[in-house]
Amino acid sequence: MPINILMPALSPTMEKGNLAKWLKKEGDKVKSGDVIAEIETDKATMEVEAVDEGTIAKILVPEGTQDVPVNDVIAVMAGDGEDVKAASAGAGAAPAPKAAEASAAKPAPVPAAAPKPAATGPTQAAAPQAAASASQANGHARVFSSPLARRLAKEAGIELGRINGSGPHGRIVARDVEDAKSGKGLKAPAAAPAAGPSLAPGMSDKQILALFEEGSYEVVPHDGMRRTIAQRLTASVQTVPVFYLTMDCDIGKLLVAREEINAAAPKDKEKKPLYKLSVNDFVIKAMAVALQKIPNCNVSWTEGGMLKHKHSDIGVAVAMPGGLITPIIRKAETKALSTISSEMKDYAARARARKLKPEEYQGGTTAVSNLGMYGINHFTAVINPPHATILAVGTSEERPVVRGGKIEIAQMMSVTLSCDHRAIDGALGAELIGAFKQLIENPVMMMV
Repeated sequence: MPINILMPALSPTMEKGNLAKWLKKEGDKVKSGDVIAEIETDKATMEVEAVDEGTIAKILVPEGTQDVPVNDVIAVMAGDGEDVKAASAGAGAAPAPKAAEASAAKPAPVPAAAPKPAATGPTQAAAPQAAASASQANGHARVFSSPLARRLAKEAGIELGRINGSGPHGRIVARDVEDAKSGKGLKAPAAAPAAGPSLAPGMSDKQILALFEEGSYEVVPHDGMRRTIAQRLTASVQTVPVFYLTMDCDIGKLLVAREEINAAAPKDKEKKPLYKLSVNDFVIKAMAVALQKIPNCNVSWTEGGMLKHKHSDIGVAVAMPGGLITPIIRKAETKALSTISSEMKDYAARARARKLKPEEYQGGTTAVSNLGMYGINHFTAVINPPHATILAVGTSEERPVVRGGKIEIAQMMSVTLSCDHRAIDGALGAELIGAFKQLIENPVMMMV
């Protein structure tokens, strides 16, 4: 019996994905574990592995297709010993039991993850065109375009679904993307759907555009990442009751320790240090240990009960083109500073290249957002549910402080803890940021 290959759900909340590339073609034999396609989410490109053995009989969704709904049939495979032509002729029939296993009951071959940046939020959905031209899209809004157009649109951060195609049968070609860059040939965005928050509550796109002189602006369509960031940020602000706690930390001892540790770092064959610790590495470690000291803060709120986490999995906001993402240092309380430093360098590089695996940025028990390198001395960060806290870290700078009735100059750093009041009360939050302050000011205590 033909086996339907379905669009996999890469996370519990995923509804659609982009079929970036087919790695197998019709007629190719595949065995369990073979990588057959690449699926794009707003944060990464992930490989899809075959669960069953057989022959690719028919590819129903061409590569480059955008917004393919989860569980849609994307290809049909003939089982071992089955007639390939017969399987191809029946393409698109109801999924066989094995097909269901491939996309639902057996999700293991495809890394499951919720595309999750450090702080993300409301989507302003593109307008549903009164029947987005049947030549451009079928019933599932699959947009047809040339490979060059897809690449140009991706580089420009323009969603293909917003572009009017001028090629044969409405196909989007390179010149359409070039026109879209200057705001021409773009489908007008509609107001946000009733179920989701609007970027500008109470105002439609049309009303906003009417406030500005035509030709005085350029329309840069939102890409998938920016939409997700907007959606999650708005949901967080609207649903999470937050309070903020700020403390100033004297990191003089930390800076001395950092310099000594880096100077003593072992060298590789090329005489380069094997690691170079940053202040942020100490911040991650201090936050991880502080959560272990105040375990009632290492929690996540759910309507059914409080999740009390055993380990400190620290998400760290990393800026990338078009947004940000939060790779996670797992069990950070157990790791050496040099290990944390190495992991973060690797995560940051792959995050900017959009090569992180879902399990590397999904979950976490808290997050750290550091804008100190930009000279920011104080800010508040938005909690990324299901986290109950996020620590905003400012720059370190020389400030006058009073000690024993005398004014001295100290290297100070301001940090602000955002707390979900449903899970953490004021006094408890104060204990956590107090524990962090004690650790960051006395870094040797992180090693105890």
